[in-house]
Amino acid sequence: MTTSMGVLSAAHVHTDAYASQLAERDDVEFVGITDEDSERGREAAERHGTEYVAGADALLECIDAAVVCAVNADHREWFERAAAAGVDVLCEKPLATTLEDARAIVDVWRESGIRAGITMPLRFCEPARRAKRTLDAAGIGELRSISGTNRGQMPGSWFVDPEHAGGGAAMDHTVHIVDLVGHLTGLEVAEVYAAIGTRFHDVPVEDVNVLSMELSDGTPFLLDGSWSKPDSWHTWGDATLELTGTHGTVGIDYTDQSLVHTVASGPDSGVHTAFYGTDANAGLIADFVASVREGHDPEITPDDGLKAVAVVEAAYESAESGEPVEVAY
Repeated sequence: MTTSMGVLSAAHVHTDAYASQLAERDDVEFVGITDEDSERGREAAERHGTEYVAGADALLECIDAAVVCAVNADHREWFERAAAAGVDVLCEKPLATTLEDARAIVDVWRESGIRAGITMPLRFCEPARRAKRTLDAAGIGELRSISGTNRGQMPGSWFVDPEHAGGGAAMDHTVHIVDLVGHLTGLEVAEVYAAIGTRFHDVPVEDVNVLSMELSDGTPFLLDGSWSKPDSWHTWGDATLELTGTHGTVGIDYTDQSLVHTVASGPDSGVHTAFYGTDANAGLIADFVASVREGHDPEITPDDGLKAVAVVEAAYESAESGEPVEVAY
């Protein structure tokens, strides 16, 4: 069975990663890309050997499912349009820029009956899968503390426009690790104390994002999600997590599955990385396509997306007040 799919907006930097997965899969008919920016949409469609469809309604009429790669502030609008057309949705993270919009998306999802997922692919990398098996088997004893990082390069473009992005590094980089911790432990973040600021770049949003959190069972959880990697860094950033228990520690380092090599001269001179690990994006897309074909929810649903947005909103409230804030789910 072939699932017909499209991409709704090519605004996000991850568009190429997901579009390439759709183009390569034998069980997917990649129908096309629609975008309010025709030049951007046409260029993305050409890169991936599919059609640019000028009208979103025309694309929605002929697909089973879509990946929403719009700017953060437009996720709700695209989600609602797809749901109204009966099209299943895999939506870029964060689910929304406000808890109000995230709750509205969850309501639409439940009322429409469509299948919907969120693009937080770290659950699908092999280090995370191994950590999950270890934790489920009580391999580290009772959990005592968690620390993680999601430090990256400053993405620029609309990501530093508060109107489109909803914030800076805290909005962009918190949700991945928070979602992974919830998946691994089965616990929610209960309280957040946030230290955010702008120190590395001349941008109108925060590029420093350090969160001191407490899980629902009292476990401390520290996360550095800053845009602190230089433009010349050999990867986009990192994604790490360390969980310490009474009997041991389990660690996850997504970008560590790579070889680093240096080119001394020529047009490609510099430090480069050859990644050989599991492709988390491939796992994410495979899971979503299977959910559409088989009629069940994907691994990560809008409920999970809403929880992550609630943590981000609490972080911004904490940064403004200078006090810890309870997360309101």
